[in-house]
Amino acid sequence: MSAVAAPAAVMVPAPRPPAEDGGAVSVLPGLYVPEARQWLSTTSGRVAPEGYSWMQAVHWVAGSGLYEPRRHRSHGPRSFGPTTVFIAQLLAELSPCRPGIEYLMRRSGLSERAVEYHLQMLRETGLLVWELRGTRVSGEQAQASVYVRMLPPEFDVALGIRTAGEGTARRMTGIAEAGRELMARLAKKASRRVRRPRSKTSSKAPSKAARRDAEGAPVTVVSGGSRCTPMGGSSSSVSTAGTTYSPPENKLASGVSKSPTPKKSSSRAGGRRKLNVVGRRYQLAKELTQELDWLRGCSVPRIAWVARGIADAGWTVTDVRGWLHFRGEAARVRRGSGLLATLLKDAEKILDTPAKRADAVEQWRAAQEAARRERIQQVRARQERFEGDWQPPTSRAVQQQVDAAFAAVREAASGRTPTAGGQEPAAGGEEAPQLHGGLAGLDEDEIARARAEARQHLALGDTEPIEVAIAAMGPEAAEQLYGPKLLRRAKQLATGFRSTHMTLGYR
Repeated sequence: MSAVAAPAAVMVPAPRPPAEDGGAVSVLPGLYVPEARQWLSTTSGRVAPEGYSWMQAVHWVAGSGLYEPRRHRSHGPRSFGPTTVFIAQLLAELSPCRPGIEYLMRRSGLSERAVEYHLQMLRETGLLVWELRGTRVSGEQAQASVYVRMLPPEFDVALGIRTAGEGTARRMTGIAEAGRELMARLAKKASRRVRRPRSKTSSKAPSKAARRDAEGAPVTVVSGGSRCTPMGGSSSSVSTAGTTYSPPENKLASGVSKSPTPKKSSSRAGGRRKLNVVGRRYQLAKELTQELDWLRGCSVPRIAWVARGIADAGWTVTDVRGWLHFRGEAARVRRGSGLLATLLKDAEKILDTPAKRADAVEQWRAAQEAARRERIQQVRARQERFEGDWQPPTSRAVQQQVDAAFAAVREAASGRTPTAGGQEPAAGGEEAPQLHGGLAGLDEDEIARARAEARQHLALGDTEPIEVAIAAMGPEAAEQLYGPKLLRRAKQLATGFRSTHMTLGYR
């Protein structure tokens, strides 16, 4: 059983059965959701209204003991413990819930395999389902999966929660009296932040911190619970007479001795020291170096100095992301701290209220969602193109053979006899130049107008008219329409677009 949710381990029995059953109390079965039901369309749970309610269900699962991972596999974590709760806490902060494996590895300090194990445990308990599974296209960056936070039906049964509606859109309408106390305890646990789990080597720290006396012999430190005063006794076998507290004379000016027990500092909140101005700057700088890719490897003290203005104004890393979306980011970064100083100039003066910062964050999240949907459409279009019909060959020689075959088919369909050059012999035995079948209706003025328009586009670096003509009519008809000189110029520009030694633009 996890130490994170130990008080929540009290199971609330199911509703009392009828009298003919002998009054026996039914117990909830074990938690396990197979992979086929780990999707939004096949799950039996309901969507969590927000991250706070979802964390209540996470703490209930951690303390219930209904889920045992080793029942379903012989490897991986042994229990739904503090690390899984910490991963769930990171997921509760995301909207939409689209975490990347690298992001969770960076925030939790775990390996890739460990992160995948904990995500699998959240899915097997019904707390997490797939809305869209991540894609892995060869040659491109892998796309993260999109999850939906769910409340398993066992959670509703255990706490006596009444719901209304159908499917995953069910909502809570009430709770049984027996489940109110447990719900209150889960609410307290969900409101507290779970700290990042320590490594296994940190458990050996107390043994290394053992004190030694003047002769070098190890001495066990007396805990605060066994500490005693000269007037009282102690059950400890170690004598405390040598550690009696004697206050200095300047502390006895009023004639009253103060208690030797140190008081809790008022600057501590939740058992942790409250950060001052410099601490908030360093905290924001560290989060920025973890969140922004182009700040990786930058010095945290330097970033703290650059971001001192927004840190003093109470900005968070999410507010900074919203401002950078509003301000704009660079594609190539040579010096991250210098770029950040430029982008954050007068940021705290422009977004001087929390409402303005919240609006910028909403715009950034909307842009992220739109970009995600666009990438999904691109992947689907690419898959449809790869799985579609025949595609033109990439070899130039094969393209010429295919064009010749298509030309022969068109000439045979029109009733003409193709020749070696693809043209019919003129009267008198001489070959007269003829336009392509699609250009026969064009006069010289129209052809001259088309060439003039293409020449203007080429002057601006635009080869689209000629490329469209080549794709629609073929290379021979396009050459007849625009001439070999313009086609040669278009090919040169198209080759220059793919070269790193040539840059096109406007003056």
